[in-house]
Amino acid sequence: MDNRWLEIRPAHDTDFEFLAAVDAHITAAMLRRKIAAGEILVAVTGDERIGLLRWGWFWDNTPFMNLLFVAESWRGRGVATQLIALWEADMRATGAGFVLTSTLADESAQHLYRKRGYRDIGGFALPDEEPALCLFKSLRG
Repeated sequence: MDNRWLEIRPAHDTDFEFLAAVDAHITAAMLRRKIAAGEILVAVTGDERIGLLRWGWFWDNTPFMNLLFVAESWRGRGVATQLIALWEADMRATGAGFVLTSTLADESAQHLYRKRGYRDIGGFALPDEEPALCLFKSLRG
């Protein structure tokens, strides 16, 4: 697939408005800390920001993808796959042997993750929310 039209890069302070509009899961202060820590990737085409991947550290030592977003009009074009691939490569370069993520059991993202080699390792249910699936992917071999 030709994806020369797509740039994926670490988020900058200039991306804050886009990130805040898309990611209502964390506070503005936390969002700024994540940008400063380099824990957000942004997908850009031309001057348009079209996606993001935000992560953190489960147990303070295991990369955990917290949020993957692609604008609806850009879905199905490989943007999410490229975001995940770059993140996995970056995490492998840090020495991580595996990565984790989760998704709600009723979300279609679980199929994308499984296509990329993630496998179910459990789940949990928070009060008044849909059950969440936990997924694992080895970065070795």
